[in-house]
Amino acid sequence: MAYDARMKRFDGQGAIVTGGGSGIGRAISKALVGRGAWVLVTDLDGASASRVASELGSSARAATLDVRDAAAVRALVEGVASERGRLDLLFNNAGIGVGGEVQELSVAHWDRIIDINVRGVVHGVQAAYPIMVKQRQGHIVNTASLAGLAPVPLLVPYAMTKHAVVGLSTSLRLEAAAYGVRVSALCPAAIETPLLDCDNPADLPRVGWRPDVRGYLASLSGKPYPVDKLAEETLDAVAANRALIVIPGRARTIWRLGRSLPGLVERVGLSAVAAQRKARGAGS
Repeated sequence: MAYDARMKRFDGQGAIVTGGGSGIGRAISKALVGRGAWVLVTDLDGASASRVASELGSSARAATLDVRDAAAVRALVEGVASERGRLDLLFNNAGIGVGGEVQELSVAHWDRIIDINVRGVVHGVQAAYPIMVKQRQGHIVNTASLAGLAPVPLLVPYAMTKHAVVGLSTSLRLEAAAYGVRVSALCPAAIETPLLDCDNPADLPRVGWRPDVRGYLASLSGKPYPVDKLAEETLDAVAANRALIVIPGRARTIWRLGRSLPGLVERVGLSAVAAQRKARGAGS
């Protein structure tokens, strides 16, 4: 379908947003309601989801959801589709970050980020995609990252999961096209959200050191981008049915450089890692 500026509105469409209690999920929920959509804001932190839904008024509702629970995800998605008669949009946005030198990470760190960042997305797809195939319409948007398109040392588990989300999204997109279902991967650079200042999950084993994520990502891709701008640009790209939604513009430049000049990107990465290790006091 050709792009039409009028498609930037989402009047009457229903959306589910996971990880909607803060950050990118909150901003996307807000932008959707502003463009005429109805939104179910979900989050593991039900209180945060409820606060966001209250901010958005009668066009939003909240639910507590752990995306690691496949049965719960399926029940929620099927419930929305049954209640509204269809399912228009699913934003698989819930995610966490895990960082540190790989030799200092435990299997528990890898398991946790895979369970949320990969299996959580799979659970959303498995619940929503068959419904969208039957109704011959719908759009699944999976939040990946620029870290899913380029190497990000010191955040290796995070980069691994985001590469997986990109691969899932781009591959399913081609399979889904014949059924009228759209699939996109959102691949932002550093965005101004609380995730930039979060440590690894508190209930996992402590690691000896984790990079200053905010400063480190800024050295790789520039100053964090405003989250509200990200959300609006994301919805424009969803309306245009873009496969990879790479935001902001400088992130697209980095992505293209990585494809055409991988050696340059590798040198920048090595320099950034050396700087972080020097700041740690461990040398380069």
